[in-house]
Amino acid sequence: MSKVGKNYQDAVKAFDQNALYEPAEALSIVKKVAKAKFDETVELAIKLGIDTRHADQQIRGAVVLPNGTGKTRTVLVFAKGEKAKEAEAAGADFVGAEDMIAKIEQGWFDFEVVVATPDMMGMVGKLGRVLGPKGLMPNPKTGTVTVDVTKAIKEIKAGKIEYRADKAGIIHARIGKVSFTEEQLMENYKTLAEVLYKAKPAAAKGQFVRSATVSSTMGPGVRINPIKAL
Repeated sequence: MSKVGKNYQDAVKAFDQNALYEPAEALSIVKKVAKAKFDETVELAIKLGIDTRHADQQIRGAVVLPNGTGKTRTVLVFAKGEKAKEAEAAGADFVGAEDMIAKIEQGWFDFEVVVATPDMMGMVGKLGRVLGPKGLMPNPKTGTVTVDVTKAIKEIKAGKIEYRADKAGIIHARIGKVSFTEEQLMENYKTLAEVLYKAKPAAAKGQFVRSATVSSTMGPGVRINPIKAL
C-alpha cells in the first residue's frame, strides 16, 4: 500500500471531508490546502443522474471559460489552401493535411486539440482509431469541425474546454489553477455549471446532480452540496 504524503495528510485534516460545501467555499478550501511546489490544476468532477447508454441522455459539448484554464493548449488544424493560411494566421501550432496524417500514423502526438474543416473530415476520419481513444477526434458538437478556423483556434487558446459524460455519467473538467483568485475560479465554475444545467436531458429522471467534488492535482477532494452544484 503506497504511503500518503505529509502535505496530503495535513490537507485532509484542514477540513471536514464528510461535509457538503457551497461551491465558493469548496473552491476556497481547495486553494488553501494546495501545497505542491507547482501551480496545481483545479478540477471538477460531477456525477449526473443520466444513463449514457441512451443517445438522448448523452451530454457533450464545449465552453469558453472567462478566465481560461491557466494553460495554453497546442492546436493542430487539418486544412488546405486559404483555410490553412487562415489557421496559421490565427495562431495554430501545426497546420497541414496528408503530411500531418502521415506523421500521426507514425506515432506523432505533440498536440492537445485537433481542429478540421468539414472538407477534411473524410481524410481525418481514417485516424479515428488512434485519435478517438485519446479524445482528440474533431467533432461538430465541440466546435472543432468548422469552416471558421480562426474562431475555433482563438477560443481554444483563450480557455475553451470540452466536457463529456463518461459511461458512469461523470464529467471531469479543468476549471483553472490554484494561483487563480477565488473569484476567477468561481466565475469559471459558474460558467460551466450554467452550461451543464441547460444541457439536462428531458429524459433524465430524479435528481440531476448526484454528487460533485473539486480538487487540486495533488490535493484531496472537497465535496459540494449537489443541490447547490448547478
